[in-house]
Amino acid sequence: MPRQSEIIVGLDIGTSKVCALVGEINENGVLQNIRGFGSVPADGLRKGMVVNVSSTVDSIHQVIEEAENSSGCKIDDVYVGITGTHIRGDKSDGQVTLKNKEVCEDDIERVLDNAKALNMPDDRDIIHVLPQDYIIDGQDGIKEPLGMSGLKMKSNVYIVSCSRAAEQNIIRCCEKCGLNVQDVILGQLASSYAVLSKDEQELGVALVDIGSGTSDIAIWSNNSLVYTSVVDIAGSQITNDISQVLSTPLSAAEELKNQYGKAIAAMAGKDKLIDVPRIGGRAPEKKSEELLCQIIQDRVDDLFRHILPELEKSGSKIPSGLVLTGGTSLLPGIDEMAQNIIGLPATRIGYPNVADLGGLSNEVLNPIYSTSVGILRYAEKQIFSRQGKPGVSRSRGGGIFSQLIGLFKDFH
Repeated sequence: MPRQSEIIVGLDIGTSKVCALVGEINENGVLQNIRGFGSVPADGLRKGMVVNVSSTVDSIHQVIEEAENSSGCKIDDVYVGITGTHIRGDKSDGQVTLKNKEVCEDDIERVLDNAKALNMPDDRDIIHVLPQDYIIDGQDGIKEPLGMSGLKMKSNVYIVSCSRAAEQNIIRCCEKCGLNVQDVILGQLASSYAVLSKDEQELGVALVDIGSGTSDIAIWSNNSLVYTSVVDIAGSQITNDISQVLSTPLSAAEELKNQYGKAIAAMAGKDKLIDVPRIGGRAPEKKSEELLCQIIQDRVDDLFRHILPELEKSGSKIPSGLVLTGGTSLLPGIDEMAQNIIGLPATRIGYPNVADLGGLSNEVLNPIYSTSVGILRYAEKQIFSRQGKPGVSRSRGGGIFSQLIGLFKDFH
């Protein structure tokens, strides 16, 4: 059994489920195995915000117990994902005079500290300070400034912040389960680590993680996260529509969606009838599969018509196209629907990249686990940082937030 220091745990607390993945790292701090995992239903969050502490705590307890039984490890520390409509991204910059006319790590930390000195409201917390590039004496486009000569250095950064209350409620729920939160990571940033290739990040790509409560957008260009947004339409809205139109319980609507649902109504069986449970225990009613899929198509159409202006608002070129991940991305035809509405060069479904991992990696080769796998990738970077290798993180040790460098180097 590995020592606790060799185990990292990613916890994804979502609207409809809570997932925990246990990763095993080697002596160099490299993630090598998925040692265990757990996944349980949840209903304590709405759109990324805790609305029922007791229910959330119960779900975390259950999923940690599952993960411990699966991995044979005692779990004390976790890295936690966060998402929701309260997330905000802002561009900023900082500038410093180089002390010794050569960039050292202290200069980089100072320029990032300078850049994050925004007029941030008291009710918000910065969760990521992500360097876009550096400019030294007018030379721009520098990704790795360490050791370069110059007099002045400027940094362009992307700052991600969240509601302090939303963050603290998630942390407190974990603490009530006896867990120590090592760090909090933006959900779509984590998913990016899991599903995007280096080429996509370099050329420009849009990731949309379609969960149950929200659809989370991350746009990458030149190996940097340049834009984030959240759309308030996702899988639970599709389920609600099915429930209301077909007068069926929510649980039955979810099952119908998963069993028969398609994002394009024309893909449904032309004359196929399905049994639809009725509210109040009445006898099931026969409905056409085409009707079910038309309900789904209408809401998926609505989703992508809300995503399109967000992509346009970013002002970024996206030559690598669109990558869809998250549980709702498994709806057949959803990639074709996105392609038709958004019109980017290509659209694909993003599965977590676990080809380099052993253990139970095949068990999590599913878009449902993209955020969880990505949180492990982020935690791996944290381990690298502690071992003196460059990385960007926000450390919770002693309550002090530290900014390091090189987050986007060698993801895979």
